[in-house]
Amino acid sequence: MDAATLPGRACSAAAALEFVGDRWSLLAVREISYGNHHFNEIARHTGAPRDRLAARLKRLVEVGVLTRGDGYHLTEAGMELREVLWALVKWGNKWALTEPVTRLEHHHDHDFVAVPVCEQCGERALASEVSVSRPRPSHTG
Repeated sequence: MDAATLPGRACSAAAALEFVGDRWSLLAVREISYGNHHFNEIARHTGAPRDRLAARLKRLVEVGVLTRGDGYHLTEAGMELREVLWALVKWGNKWALTEPVTRLEHHHDHDFVAVPVCEQCGERALASEVSVSRPRPSHTG
C-alpha cells in the first residue's frame, strides 16, 4: 500500500488498520490462532454475521494475513499479528472488563504478559523511550 493513498496523516498504523482494523478481522485471526480453522468454527466463536465474516476472511487472504486450503491458516504476517492481539487482551483485561475472561499462559504455569522489546538491541522498550520519526525521502536522478 502506498502511504500517499491514506487519508489524514500517513503512517504504518493507518496502513495496518486498512488491512485488519475491524472487529471481525481481528476476532477471526484470534480464532484461527486458537486452532479454529474452519468457517463454521470461526463464525460460531466470533458471533460475526456470516456474510461479513466471509468478506473479512477473503480480504485477510488477499492481503497475505491468511492462507486458505484445508481451512484458514496464519501466514508469517498473521503470526506476527498475534502479538497485537496479545496486547489487546492485556489492555482489555485491565481497562475494558470488570473481570477478565481471557488468560494467556506461558508454559501452562504462569501468566503470559506481552511487553514490547526492541528487535535491534533486545531491550524492553518503554513508551517514554520511543519516538516517532519520518524516513527522509530518497532522491534519485
